[in-house]
Amino acid sequence: MKAAVVTQDHRVEIKDKKLRPLQHGEALLKMDCCGVCHTDLHVKNGDFGDKTGVTLGHEGVGVVTEVGPGVTSLKVGDRASVAWFYEGCGHCEYCNSGNETLCRTVKNAGYSVDGGMAEQCIVVADYAVKVPDGLGSAEASSITCAGVTTYKAVKLSLIKPGQWIAIYGLGGLGNLALQYAKNVFNAKVIAIDVNDEQLKFAAETGADLIINSRSEDAAKIIQEKVGGAHAAVVTAVAKSAFNSAVDAVRAGARVVAVGLPPESMSLDIPRLVLDGIQVVGSLVGTRQDLTEAFQFAAEGKVVPKVFMRPVEDINTIFTEMEQGKIQGRMVIDFRNK
Repeated sequence: MKAAVVTQDHRVEIKDKKLRPLQHGEALLKMDCCGVCHTDLHVKNGDFGDKTGVTLGHEGVGVVTEVGPGVTSLKVGDRASVAWFYEGCGHCEYCNSGNETLCRTVKNAGYSVDGGMAEQCIVVADYAVKVPDGLGSAEASSITCAGVTTYKAVKLSLIKPGQWIAIYGLGGLGNLALQYAKNVFNAKVIAIDVNDEQLKFAAETGADLIINSRSEDAAKIIQEKVGGAHAAVVTAVAKSAFNSAVDAVRAGARVVAVGLPPESMSLDIPRLVLDGIQVVGSLVGTRQDLTEAFQFAAEGKVVPKVFMRPVEDINTIFTEMEQGKIQGRMVIDFRNK
């Protein structure tokens, strides 16, 4: 089968890779498509350690063609996900308390195990979430990572209907965060970015206030116009965005960190203490979160912006990603070869 495999020189090569036989509890998917995430770029570049030989992809959707022994959660013909959260141990304190993505022995698709950027992919059936009818595979692929990550982050922000939430970074993650905040949680959304095109799209998607933080002091404007946001979600990868988010919220607010900038953020600890501000990290989402995120997308409350590309374009896509040229989500199409 054709697969996008990481090479030793930090490139991706389209190779013919042979799959092993299915083991107990596993299922085989014939892949429809697989989104390209910024995390794939990190894996390809070796930023999280050398991953030479691994098949990329954790935004995959495919159709079950075979199930191994002991599988009851999937059947042939089902559409299912290949997500970053590939498998937990199932018995630790995190797996047993609704925090399974924090499992200390977690396996991640396209990183510690082969992922979905291939014509076929093996999944652990109980960890592959079914895609509901009415949701296209390409759109669902974006929900498996960008969607569930931002849905979980907005959920974790504890935002309530009618309250103001500031979203920093309106790229592939932030635009979905905006839609979940607006259309699922019924919040008022402030979109902050340095890119006018991203902000224009955010306005078209329903943002109530847009701010270009390259030319304006976002925190100052938010404090002046709405008295501070009730919550903030930061999907940007700049330290300045995290610092601004803390300054932009009101007392008692929660700032949810999603993006992964290389630097450490600066925290005004007296302000955190005296104003009761919480800063929390949010890591992708559980199987239950993904089930919910899929359903809201199937209902049309969230519409990912996707562009289909052949797998041979993968290195070009990564170059475009590094140059900041990508809007929405690039999705590798395995159905039209």
